[in-house]
Amino acid sequence: MYVLLSHHKAELENLAVATNSHYYGMPHKNSFTRFGHEIDLKHMDGAFRSPRNSVVKIGPYNDCMQIFRSNNIPHRYSTDHQQRMRKTKKRDFKQSRPPKRKVGRLIGEDILKITHLRDWHHNKSSCDDQILNTSNEAEIISTAIANAITKMSGSKPRWASQKSIESTTSASNSCSTTPVMQRRQQRSTHLTDSSSESVGSVEIVLESLRRSLAKQAALTGRKPCNKLSEGASVVVEQDELITRSANYNNHEEQNFVDQKLADYKQICDLHLGKEGNIRISDLSCCWFFYNAQILKHCRNLSLQRPKKKPLHEYYNDDDIELEALAKVVDPSAPRPEGVIISPARGDHASVSTSLPRSIDSALHRYGTTQQKAIAAVVLDHSGKPAYSITYGKLLNRAIKVAHMLLMKQISGSMGKEKFHLCKTGDRVALVYPNTEPLSFLVAFYGCLLAGVIPVPIEVPITKRDAGIQQLGFLLGSCGVKVALTSEACYKGLPKRQSSSHSNGSGPIMPGNDIVDFKGWPQLAWVVTEHLNKPPKDWSVPPRITDESIAYIEYTSDREGSMKGVCYTRQSMVAHCRSITTAMGYNESDIMVSVLDFKRETGLWHSVLSSVFAGLRVIFIPYSLMKINPASWMQMVTRYQAKFALVKSRDLHWGLLATRDHKDINLSSLKSILVADGANPWSLSSCDQFASTFHSKGLRPDALCPCAGSSETGSISLRRPAVEENICNTGRGVLSMSALSHSVVRVDRENSLTSLTLQDAGQVIPGGVAIVVKPSGPPRLCRADEIGEICIHAHSTGCAYWGLDGLSTFTFKVEPLAADDRPLGPLPYVRSGLLGFLGPNGLVFVIGNRNSQMLVSGRQHSADDLIATVLAVEPMKFIYRGRIAIFSIRVLRDERICIVAEQKPGISEEDSFSWMSRVLQAIDSIHQVGIYCLALVPSNQLPKTPLGGIHMSETRQRFIDGTLHPATLLMCPHSCVINLPKPREQQSDIGPAAMFVGNIVQGMRIAGAKGRDIGPDDDKMSLIDVLRQRSQTSPEHVLFTLMNARGTEVDSVTCLQLLKKAERIGSLLIDKGHLNAGDHVALIFPPGIDLIAAFYGCQSVGLVPVCIRPPHPHNLQTTLPTVRMIVDVSKAVALLSTSAMIKLLKCKEASIRVDAKAWPTILDVDDMSSSSKKRIEFETYERKLSDVCYLDFSISTTGQLAGIMVSGKGVGALCRSLKVACELYPSRHITLCLDPYCGLGFALWCLSSVYSGHHSLLIPPSEVEQNPALWLTAVSQRKVRDTFCSYGVMELCVRELAPQIALLKDKGISLSSIRTCVVVAEERPRVALCTAFTKLFSPLGLNARAVSTSFGCRVNTAICMQGASSPDPATVYVDARALRNDRVTLVEKGAPHSIALMESGKLLPGVEVVIANPETKGQCADSHLGEIWVTSAHNAMGYFTVYGVETSLHADHFNARLTTGDTKKQFARTGYTGFLRQTQSITADGELHDAVFVVGALDETLMLRGMRYHPVDIEATVIRAHKKIMECAVFTWTHLLVAVAETEGLESEALDLIPAITSAILEDHHLIVGVVVIVDPGIIPINSRGEKQRMHLRDAFLHDQLDPIYVAYNM
Repeated sequence: MYVLLSHHKAELENLAVATNSHYYGMPHKNSFTRFGHEIDLKHMDGAFRSPRNSVVKIGPYNDCMQIFRSNNIPHRYSTDHQQRMRKTKKRDFKQSRPPKRKVGRLIGEDILKITHLRDWHHNKSSCDDQILNTSNEAEIISTAIANAITKMSGSKPRWASQKSIESTTSASNSCSTTPVMQRRQQRSTHLTDSSSESVGSVEIVLESLRRSLAKQAALTGRKPCNKLSEGASVVVEQDELITRSANYNNHEEQNFVDQKLADYKQICDLHLGKEGNIRISDLSCCWFFYNAQILKHCRNLSLQRPKKKPLHEYYNDDDIELEALAKVVDPSAPRPEGVIISPARGDHASVSTSLPRSIDSALHRYGTTQQKAIAAVVLDHSGKPAYSITYGKLLNRAIKVAHMLLMKQISGSMGKEKFHLCKTGDRVALVYPNTEPLSFLVAFYGCLLAGVIPVPIEVPITKRDAGIQQLGFLLGSCGVKVALTSEACYKGLPKRQSSSHSNGSGPIMPGNDIVDFKGWPQLAWVVTEHLNKPPKDWSVPPRITDESIAYIEYTSDREGSMKGVCYTRQSMVAHCRSITTAMGYNESDIMVSVLDFKRETGLWHSVLSSVFAGLRVIFIPYSLMKINPASWMQMVTRYQAKFALVKSRDLHWGLLATRDHKDINLSSLKSILVADGANPWSLSSCDQFASTFHSKGLRPDALCPCAGSSETGSISLRRPAVEENICNTGRGVLSMSALSHSVVRVDRENSLTSLTLQDAGQVIPGGVAIVVKPSGPPRLCRADEIGEICIHAHSTGCAYWGLDGLSTFTFKVEPLAADDRPLGPLPYVRSGLLGFLGPNGLVFVIGNRNSQMLVSGRQHSADDLIATVLAVEPMKFIYRGRIAIFSIRVLRDERICIVAEQKPGISEEDSFSWMSRVLQAIDSIHQVGIYCLALVPSNQLPKTPLGGIHMSETRQRFIDGTLHPATLLMCPHSCVINLPKPREQQSDIGPAAMFVGNIVQGMRIAGAKGRDIGPDDDKMSLIDVLRQRSQTSPEHVLFTLMNARGTEVDSVTCLQLLKKAERIGSLLIDKGHLNAGDHVALIFPPGIDLIAAFYGCQSVGLVPVCIRPPHPHNLQTTLPTVRMIVDVSKAVALLSTSAMIKLLKCKEASIRVDAKAWPTILDVDDMSSSSKKRIEFETYERKLSDVCYLDFSISTTGQLAGIMVSGKGVGALCRSLKVACELYPSRHITLCLDPYCGLGFALWCLSSVYSGHHSLLIPPSEVEQNPALWLTAVSQRKVRDTFCSYGVMELCVRELAPQIALLKDKGISLSSIRTCVVVAEERPRVALCTAFTKLFSPLGLNARAVSTSFGCRVNTAICMQGASSPDPATVYVDARALRNDRVTLVEKGAPHSIALMESGKLLPGVEVVIANPETKGQCADSHLGEIWVTSAHNAMGYFTVYGVETSLHADHFNARLTTGDTKKQFARTGYTGFLRQTQSITADGELHDAVFVVGALDETLMLRGMRYHPVDIEATVIRAHKKIMECAVFTWTHLLVAVAETEGLESEALDLIPAITSAILEDHHLIVGVVVIVDPGIIPINSRGEKQRMHLRDAFLHDQLDPIYVAYNM
């Protein structure tokens, strides 16, 4: 009995609630209260202070009474107290004596929680002479605690024997006064002292105190003292002695101890006792208990291990070594040697007083002072000026657009409220085709005047345009709700079928008749033509601030992701001023533009700078350029234009249009701005154009290349030559090999490995350019080093709209100098262009970051590779401008892919010949391998609006497998050089060393037994059991056969089966003239005749051989198998039905097998009606050790193996199944599987006779005709146990998936199913079982009911999920460890994880061990090895093994372990797997041993020294592409061959080859040698649903597959 003394009633009640105890007695203000618990407490607690200066005293009842008596403390049972209580009748409560026996129960751990005690005295005034001094009171409390500990543990604590508590007090005080380092030094001494105590492990438990204080604080409104709850109550458990001292080397322990000491420091000075004169630190026990508590936690920190690994360990990137191999730099590679570059500055940006101050003022100036001056002209398809617009009209129409945007009101979604179309700052999309630049000008400047932000985008022609989804993402991220367009463009947009075309009656077009483009927001489409004139009192809003956004220009990266670059009004004006100054634009100058006016150079020059400088622009549509490439030169000649905006492609096209050169005169051209002049390969077009048209008046220095990007605007441009200033140019011949290492080295001219480079001009006025390293911190490059060009100028973009992180990386670059310090306060902007700075401030560009490919540590430009491809006879095979080169990431490195449009009429042989020459040229010039080279039909590559190749869309289609190439060549062997090293077999460690090592490590040895069923005393054979049942229960129905219609076509009772069997036995003896022990081949369809024929053979002592009948529609492949089994089994007779015999003797069968070669054929329909030799049958006796039947089966490797099963083994098997599945005569089971071998035969023919249960037989062929047959039968008969094959389950999933609702309406319910076992001899198919359970869960199917079984040739039934078995467990193992014969458990969803489901529980009487297949040593738990089995129903041995050497299987049935139980004899299953003890509890109360089957050893593929299971590779292939239905893999001359079935069109078959190659390379680190694409149904599958890979291999080698395409990877 324990006593709690307290002054406060509320505290005791709270504690009673918190500890689930009972509260006895009501406290008087000046009295004590008794509080009793019924607890099994071994130890006691101390005394501590509460926030209310009260004390709790906890101790054994007798000890407390002794304390009270020895110190004259009144207590509840003293005489004075009782007398005083009789006089006190003012309280409305009834005193209750404590019960004599313990009452109440503390639920949870045996812990006593504490609460408070205010005073030791009930009446302070009457006890003043008995007040205890401070030391005496502390000693009393400590003595009570020590006595309780001594009583429980048998030894007195060391601190209790001390006479004085000064040492403890000083130690406690030192914690609060001494420095931290000194306390750390003292810490070890205290903890070591406490560890030597006889007290057990100590733990601070404070949950009820926290709850009590929290509840009290809620009542009083005070904040509970959490620090008190960190060190108030101590429970001492009787446990092993603490003998370990703390180890402080661990940083985690140091932090923990520091924290605990800091907590103790805050509570050790709290007061307790009647007057509050004693501190917690005065109690010697408190410090020792706290030390012991700290020690225990430290020990837990060092000894305890988490149940699961940390998350980062599960997702550790183990392929980092592959990436390291891919980035290995050649030690002989050149390195930069120059000095750190200095920034290149452009000309001083002088502000001319003649230039406008803003775009708005420029438009207003020219629109009012030069109203008749033509601003822009656009040509029609005939090359004649079609439309023009003056500056006056441009200003007026722009004002109309601004008025419409700001003042037009539209209805809301509900149609009631009106909203303004736009307000200042809104984003508006400009959707105008390349043929309508004038409408674009009006809309663009209208937006600027209105203060809204224009977002020019491309016109969506169809719903499947390249990049249309990314455009929608851009619009959505910018919050665009309005789209401006022209009337002609609006009419050309794709509409919904129910919508009518616009009549152009109003500016607001209903947006709901435009089709919903994928990824686009809902837009209000507005036509900017035929707008009303604004009222006279309306004026353009005042000009907004220069820092506001003026327009957004879209840009995209190599993956196709679009981003919006924001330009402020200030940067827009600064950009126009820089361009105008550099180019020398003047009013009334004429410019001819072929460029896209919606972005980049075309927008900057022909839309912005032209209006800023007052130019006249002649726009040449792209559609006209395709018809007449010389049209722009004709316009220059006609209008005497001074400036032309072109691309190098236009120069090349102009060279080809020789017949239009006659009247061309280019002498007026001051400058031809080459927009893509930064491309090194534009040099050849520029030089040829200059030399060709020099005779046409073109000045040699008229060509002006430039460089820029959407983020930076113009970076540099070559200044037009003037009379007093010679143009500053430069060019050089550089080594492409050095450039691949980002180093500039001069090469000899006309070398195949050289690149001739021209400058891109000088930095724009007011700009400062630098070159930084493209990766890592932005350090300045050296003078001979390639890097990314960055610029600081007022004309650059300011941010990506809505992308703050990317904006900081791109627009706020702070370059680092050589000392890694910032270069200065100026922020720079990344351009995405790679190059270097030349002399005199010239900028040289070698490529774009989007076109650069980092392959094996070297940089390669797609433009360089395109030039090499074009050098190999391009005109004969491909189109010049229709080539896409990009890289994809495979196996932690970039792989180069080349896609080109093939010209029609090119044979496949010529194409492969050209592709081979291309590969050789690229390898010799660039020293890099090509991963894939694909040719597509003409006009099949996605295009940009101006006719170029849409690179990101092409790349994405290649990755998605939707490119549809016509010719393909994969070269993974030549370019994948970072494969991990092949595994080397280590044979130094023997089995004994491994066994001892496992024991030393404390690992459990892998061995498990099924339930013990006792000795087998049954001496009856199956035919004797049948005879006995025919006598005891002759009318009991054993079998019922169902057809596809769901009707019972046949059933048989015990007596009927026996009579039918005896008649068949009579037939075999009378007509077959067979002797006992002869082998009889039984060829029957699944049904009761097969069962009767089996028992007919048993009745006369014959050995039956069940053989699957040949398929009538596939005699070519199935009949030879039947013939082979008949011959190998040495059958002297063949028993079958009339229909089957007729099939065997038909004409088609005679072509395959000679009809005369069959043994004696007996027709079961010819049996006599009665048995003539019944007496002889009954007297015939067979030994149980004799062969009962032969079981033949063909493995997936093509091996035909027949095993001998004895009568004793049959009885043991049936007995084991009966116990495991609880099979009794009253039970009903449903079988839907093939009955010819293995466990399927035992369930179909043997189990019902032995156990007496009723079996409902459903042939799988009937389910093929009616997929719902099996589940309907189970539902109607409320079957609890059913067995099926994977083939049946897969058929139900595939065919019944769309019919779940219909089945539910029909009343199909699967809730009665207790066990649904898939009979198989393979690794459980987790995906199929999961899909089956999820699919049919709406019909009541319980997920735990679905499980698998496992059997093999040596033992047909090893595991099966019984009625009382735990739920089947599923684990996830690492695939890379598995291929190295190791098992590493990971979490679900971890990379490279493979799900393995338990193959059921071990059957009763079965024992398995896991052994190393090479050393035959027993493995440890969760270690991979071969499964060995021993049981009474093991097969007797192989009758014959056809297809391999018999010597290889000599020890399969009599193997012995070299370590472990070396005396026991096992049978080797030939399957790898492992055992793992789970936390599930079996029916006998033991932990469950789960068996996990990985795969058959005969099927494994040994590649690169590692063991691969075909099912894992095949699963990867099926996931690679949605068009792949099935796959099978095998090896051929050390090459991996993958055969994939596809349901797609033949024209799409080649899409699968790159997907398959890359997927296997990524997941398994294997290079596929051959990829074969075939039609569905080509891969042979046996009756168990297993793939016949060796049959497939033979068909491949003999060219019998009729494939769609065969790809031999180089």
